[in-house]
Amino acid sequence: MGLKIEAIDHVTVQVTDVPRAKAFYGKLLGLEEMERPKSFDFPGAWYRAGTAVVHLVSQEKGEPEGRHHFCLWVADIKEAFKTLHDAGQAVQWDTRRKIPGIARFFIRDPDGNRIEFQGSDGTTWAA
Repeated sequence: MGLKIEAIDHVTVQVTDVPRAKAFYGKLLGLEEMERPKSFDFPGAWYRAGTAVVHLVSQEKGEPEGRHHFCLWVADIKEAFKTLHDAGQAVQWDTRRKIPGIARFFIRDPDGNRIEFQGSDGTTWAA
């Protein structure tokens, strides 16, 4: 039968300041915080992002910024842009590598982790 992937369960994001990261992911992005198992006795937090989970894991030193990222699909890409831009986030639209039917931009969390946002550009249905 072979390997059959059904979904991405979670992504892990390394952060240096858990309270600061919780304010970003919980308050600014509006992700719902989840209870972590009691066996996870190290600093961090879990957030629900649709059917997937974002694990914040504390580390002493940040990672170098790069192109690695995860992507969040949003219901309204223009409203997401406005919310993040108005909150002082540096938003970088990607217009060089157009995906038909999709608009997308990137931001960085307080530790420099790259996050992509995608949504319908209104020309076609996309999900």
